[in-house]
Amino acid sequence: MSAKDYIGRQLSSFTFDVERSQLRLFAKAIGEKRPMYLDVDAAKAAGYRDLPAPPTFAFTIGMNPDDPFDMLEAIDVDLARVLHGEQSFEYFGPICAGDRVRVKREIVDAYEKKGGALSFFVIGLTYEDARSAKPFCTARQIVVARNAEPANA
Repeated sequence: MSAKDYIGRQLSSFTFDVERSQLRLFAKAIGEKRPMYLDVDAAKAAGYRDLPAPPTFAFTIGMNPDDPFDMLEAIDVDLARVLHGEQSFEYFGPICAGDRVRVKREIVDAYEKKGGALSFFVIGLTYEDARSAKPFCTARQIVVARNAEPANA
């Protein structure tokens, strides 16, 4: 099967409940020390509803908490052959503690390089408020898979 055959494939959608403890842990893990990411009062003073998620936290939300590698199963790729190629986000509003985020994922592009030795899967993600359907952000993720045998061999 060619990488292009996966274009348009819808991956499972799911919801993710954002909790303060997750946000604090993530902020500490990335070395974020600004009070608005760690203290609710500071976050509210800065204009947020609650603790805001650091910008790259959406990456962790994009992995299905019930099955973190379901995306790889959907493209028939073994974890041992995968590299995270790229990630980008476009925000429309902050994700904060207490939000319930619905994540929708789709393979929007796919292509091969190095004579079929590498497959690139471009995954589009939409993050929206599960209650109102108002979008928080969209993301684009590229998963690179080293193929066992080149597709055109």
